[in-house]
Amino acid sequence: MMKPSVKRKNGFTLLEMLVVIGIIAVLIGMGAVAYSAAQKKARDAKRKGDLHAIQSAMEQYYSLCGFTYPTGNGDLTGSLICGSTGQVFITYPYNPLGTNSRYKISNATDGSSYLICPPVANTTTGSFFESEDCHASGPPCCISNSQ
Repeated sequence: MMKPSVKRKNGFTLLEMLVVIGIIAVLIGMGAVAYSAAQKKARDAKRKGDLHAIQSAMEQYYSLCGFTYPTGNGDLTGSLICGSTGQVFITYPYNPLGTNSRYKISNATDGSSYLICPPVANTTTGSFFESEDCHASGPPCCISNSQ
């Protein structure tokens, strides 16, 4: 007489499934944090690039438009245009966060100097950058004239 064979069930137990789901959830969470940090660093790189482009345009303006910087204070809007030649040096960029906040300029009234700062990116700390500690009173976040 033959012994009855023991039937094996193929599949996973509930505990095995929960362990796998838990591991996947941890990996997704770590990936989301890394992605968020990468986005912040990318926006900061864009801000730094924008500041460098604005500074280059200001120095070109200085050289080609009577050895003075443009005057005015507040938000940088529109384009930097030389009045005597009509040459456009730069169209001022927006904040990389996509809001309508603009880069800020403080000029001497005689056109001898300027100071340009990015908009505040981290409103809780008042920092100009999201991934770096860069305040008006801290490390240099703003650009100024080279001449």
